[in-house]
Amino acid sequence: MKKTLYLLLLSGILGACSLDETPYGFYSGDNFYKSEEDAESGLMYAYNSLNYLEYCRAIWYVGDIPTDCMYPKSDESGDIHMLENWTVTSNTELTHYYFKYCYIGINRANAVIKKISEGNFTPEVKDRVVGEALFLRAWNYFNLVRTFGRCPLTTGPISSLEQTTAPLADNLMSIYDLIIDDCLRATRMLKVNKVFGRVDKVGAEALLSKVYLHLASSKHYQAPGYKDLPIDADDMYAKAAGYARKVVNDYPADYGMDDNLRHLYDVAAPDGPEHIFIMATDRSGTHEGMYTKIPLQFLPNNSSIPIFIKYPDGSLQMGNGNGWGVFLINDDFVEGAYLSTDKRRTELLHRTIYDQNGNEVLPSPVRGYFTSKYVDPDFIGERTSARPFLLRWSDIALVLAEAAGPDEGYPLVNRIRSRAGIADLTPGLSLEDFRRAVINERKLELAFEGNRLFDLRRTASVTTTVQEASRLSEEEAAFYPIPQREVDLNPNVPSSQNN
Repeated sequence: MKKTLYLLLLSGILGACSLDETPYGFYSGDNFYKSEEDAESGLMYAYNSLNYLEYCRAIWYVGDIPTDCMYPKSDESGDIHMLENWTVTSNTELTHYYFKYCYIGINRANAVIKKISEGNFTPEVKDRVVGEALFLRAWNYFNLVRTFGRCPLTTGPISSLEQTTAPLADNLMSIYDLIIDDCLRATRMLKVNKVFGRVDKVGAEALLSKVYLHLASSKHYQAPGYKDLPIDADDMYAKAAGYARKVVNDYPADYGMDDNLRHLYDVAAPDGPEHIFIMATDRSGTHEGMYTKIPLQFLPNNSSIPIFIKYPDGSLQMGNGNGWGVFLINDDFVEGAYLSTDKRRTELLHRTIYDQNGNEVLPSPVRGYFTSKYVDPDFIGERTSARPFLLRWSDIALVLAEAAGPDEGYPLVNRIRSRAGIADLTPGLSLEDFRRAVINERKLELAFEGNRLFDLRRTASVTTTVQEASRLSEEEAAFYPIPQREVDLNPNVPSSQNN
């Protein structure tokens, strides 16, 4: 199955070469989708949009760099410093690319949903392929709405230039209505079928729980853009808890906590119990997208001599020695947020590198703390199997804890803290204080996995948490502007668009 998935992803990458310019994701399926193999290839083409370089790296560009946990090296070129310093404009290229590739993914998913739903396929094929495509459409819209707020809404495949100017959504809720409907349909169509690089019923339930939690907390904390939505926060919390509870409790044979913290981040174990949805990449690929260079973003440069990371038990792990060291971790985040005995600090955060004999490399090329969540000891040059952790069990366990409250939440949070080797959470907290404590636990547990900005936005706490954003209002920090190129190309998106 893994080999087949890589071959299909390769066909998607090669077929994407003409998609560098608008219309985003333009594709004609008139002579395609005739067989089950066509259906699978079309679905892999939709999955492949996640592997685009600009989309993959935006997990950290958007999710972590603008927050209190990470910053880019000072001499890094490009717009990454606009994200760091909260000076993003409609002309910032990195947000433009993120916007663009979200819509490429949506357009490809739209084509699969329509063509397979209308095609002559068995019910089993329709359910599996359409269900996964619905998830992918929901996934991309969820990323868009959390990043840009109200944005163009389209549910049909693009087959002509005239169809590339989708209307702006009436409001945020209309986007969330589509996301929720897509996830609900996916949960009904998909089965529990854990396959590395793909999603199943559990993935759809996991995403649905995160969507409901985002709505619930955004309404509860009166986040800009959400305070006037016609929803009840308690109802949204209850729905988030309901779907998270399924993920956490109902599938122990396939999904659960990985009790070994380092094993969770082992590139050789992408099918571990914690991984609900993880990107399908492998160092054996021939094109970036099939493999990744993620470790180079995090690891320091040692003049191309392989580095070694030393763990508290004395073991060594080899990593790329030609790292770029783009993503650095704030000292205050490490030393102020984590207890000194927390394994998420002692096992996963470093600022010293070693040679193959365990001797410290001096003078040290390390500029600041870096994480070993993304290390492939069997790298081939710059090619690695390091992957983003898109959905994992502990994330959804914390969704359940936050949504359900102390009675159900304490055991989940304490289990995660126990794996990290630290004491239980302070007992007896009120519902409000407990939820704040869970959000703080998310900061520690999910650090450098692309969640932090969205947790700050949904709790209306960007400007009180991130120093660089302190000069802004929460309204100004709530969403990035829609890229100017989209405004110029789409008359349905006014330049003064507000959420």
